[in-house]
Amino acid sequence: MSSISVAEAKAGFAGLVDEAANGEFVTITRHGKPAAVLVSVEAADAAKKALSKSRPNFGDFLLSYPENDDLDRNPATMRKSDFE
Repeated sequence: MSSISVAEAKAGFAGLVDEAANGEFVTITRHGKPAAVLVSVEAADAAKKALSKSRPNFGDFLLSYPENDDLDRNPATMRKSDFE
C-alpha cells in the first residue's frame, strides 16, 4: 500500500488509478494524516457487499438458545470484592 499527499496525487492521478486498478491500495493524505484510499472497483464492491451483509443481533442469539431444565442458577452468595 502506497501513501501519497493530495498535492502529489493531483499531479500523478492517472498513475494512481493504474496502481489501484492493479490491486494496490493507495492512501491519500492531507496534512500528513490519511484522508482517503483509492482502490479498485473489485475491492470497492467487496467492501460494499461486506458492509451491507446482515449481522446477527446478540440479543436475538441469546433468545434463540434452547431452553434446558438442566441449567439451574447457582444459589451461592456473591463473593466480596475489594473494588473501591
